[in-house]
Amino acid sequence: MNNGDNLLEVINLVKRFPAPGGGRGKDRWIRAVDGTDFTIARGETLGLVGESGSGKSTVGRCIVRLTIPDSGDVIFDGIDVFALSAGDLRQMRRRIQIVFQDPLGSLNPRMRVGAAVREPIRAHRLAPKEELDSRVAELFSEVGLDGDLTQRYPHELSGGQRQRVVIARALSVAPEFVVLDEPVSALDVSVQGQVLNLLSQLRARHNLTYLFIAHDLSVVFHTCDRVAVMYLGKVVELSQTAQLFDSPLHPYTAALLSAVPIPDPKRGRERIVLRGEIPSARTPPRGCAFYARCPHTSKDDTCRRSTPELREVRPGRWAACHYAEDPIPLNL
Repeated sequence: MNNGDNLLEVINLVKRFPAPGGGRGKDRWIRAVDGTDFTIARGETLGLVGESGSGKSTVGRCIVRLTIPDSGDVIFDGIDVFALSAGDLRQMRRRIQIVFQDPLGSLNPRMRVGAAVREPIRAHRLAPKEELDSRVAELFSEVGLDGDLTQRYPHELSGGQRQRVVIARALSVAPEFVVLDEPVSALDVSVQGQVLNLLSQLRARHNLTYLFIAHDLSVVFHTCDRVAVMYLGKVVELSQTAQLFDSPLHPYTAALLSAVPIPDPKRGRERIVLRGEIPSARTPPRGCAFYARCPHTSKDDTCRRSTPELREVRPGRWAACHYAEDPIPLNL
């Protein structure tokens, strides 16, 4: 998965949280991220998908060092993010930004939105005091907002406007890499497309690199160059977007894709229904974590006893399945 043009490398990332109610030994912990690996090339958008609770957002928060992992590494442009001093981390904040799912929760309700965008520019001394207002106006214009809105408070804006403000704030320090944590899932469908188009335009204009965390695979298909699929804290498949949607190698990916609606009344797709619930991240099962729900006809005792490694099954295509060479077809 490595190449010389990688901007970001996530290596064997592990993050545990104390389990509610305590417990003993290993049962005391919830393994939110359990040995995650992937890379992102410069200018690329990597989609990170999976069911709720799979660890996607925790990975994003670890990358920007809002959450400190128990082990593993995040290497950004050759720099170990977790080894940075407070001063160096402050400088790194300019290069790495994050946009959260809930824009209202991301903004100070007592601060006018123009001031919220102005603050990081001032804090990093990126413009003279007399140019701050004009810089904020430029950023508002770039994300499609009227300059008059700078004097509004967050609650006076629509959800789409608030998310544009948050995007403008992230852009204000001229970052190279942005973690987009479910950036449109809280917005109306009519607004989602507008914000996604904006993110695409900004990526091209500023040569940005994105980690796009999402659960909506239709959005991922139109937004991302590659996709990493997470299940119970691990990446189980990693591939170019078109290849993954056309012929998934992991049965979990196949099940997710079988539920994506096809916008063609003449075509249908047989739904792969998964039985049971995701195993507890507090006491994950031995062997393949997907074993109990797996619909693959070849699954056997090897799957139950032996944990499959994420391996390159085909050129550029990685999967953590003992039978990835014989994947479940998507029946159209």
